[in-house]
Amino acid sequence: MRVLLNGLGRIGRSILRIALEQKEFEIVAINELNNNVENIAYTINYDSIYGRYHTPFEVDGQTIYNAQTRIALWSEKSLFDMDLSGHAIDIIIDASGVKNPVERLRGLDVKALFLTHPDPRADINVILGVNEDELDLHHHKIISTSSCNATALLPALKMIDDHFDIAYGDITTVHPLLNHQKLLDGGCIGDDSRNVTCNFEFGRSAVDNIIPSKTTAIEACSYLLPHINADSFSSNSFRVPTATVGAIDATIVVKKECTKKRLLELCYAYEEKQTDTIIKNNTKPLVSGDFKAEPFTTIIDHRFTDVKMEKMIKLVIWYDNEWGYALKVVDIVKRSIG
Repeated sequence: MRVLLNGLGRIGRSILRIALEQKEFEIVAINELNNNVENIAYTINYDSIYGRYHTPFEVDGQTIYNAQTRIALWSEKSLFDMDLSGHAIDIIIDASGVKNPVERLRGLDVKALFLTHPDPRADINVILGVNEDELDLHHHKIISTSSCNATALLPALKMIDDHFDIAYGDITTVHPLLNHQKLLDGGCIGDDSRNVTCNFEFGRSAVDNIIPSKTTAIEACSYLLPHINADSFSSNSFRVPTATVGAIDATIVVKKECTKKRLLELCYAYEEKQTDTIIKNNTKPLVSGDFKAEPFTTIIDHRFTDVKMEKMIKLVIWYDNEWGYALKVVDIVKRSIG
């Protein structure tokens, strides 16, 4: 499969590195608004979080190459500005974060388009460990790979719901800082994904503050499991001054009786039988940095697992919001192409 990667931000670069290592499909072109080809190669070769790339890219005109591959670079403002004819592009992975009209996306001459953000208008939203068996390129062209938060949370919620029947709950996400935040205090920042035209808090220094925010995690979960929604779960988020690895503090009330022993047995049985890197059980005295580049995306920290009154479950879940999520995007693309 010949793939076009649209957007080379934090997620896009992680997807690129993972795809190059796994060699399950070929990224033949990258579209990136940054039109400085030398700088694009630089950002791939050197990464402050994940380190140097072992086979660095060189530049040849509008192409980057190394001993393994050669990739054409485009710099179009929109997917709809691209001329795909003559390039034999099978799949687009859109890591730009731009929310385009889905009906226009359907008109693109490709077999499938994967969105690295939740979208209720997509043909399907997919999270490994929840509904991956429903994905079928014969019926689904616009495919959302959901969000990093929902990718971490929903497999655990589904596991609990399948066995104990979730009534309601609450989550708090602890999320690393993002590029749209500021290093020093400044003006407010718009946030289209949360329908905010001027977010005062995101105008504050991201490296000096814990910044309260909303989270779209529960909304993203509802696109796959409709009863996990804003009516049954309250939620909020804190942005913290770390570069990667997030955590979710979840309180879940169930209808059927549950004990801590039964819950632990369920978690370890799931980890044992799974075929994808989804749930991992942790009891070691680790901190967020220890989960950097971790392929498992629902790491349940049993130092904090508890059950009260046989109905209230407490979980803490770790996940690398960049590398771990990007790995799941690549896994979903691989699954779709068989």
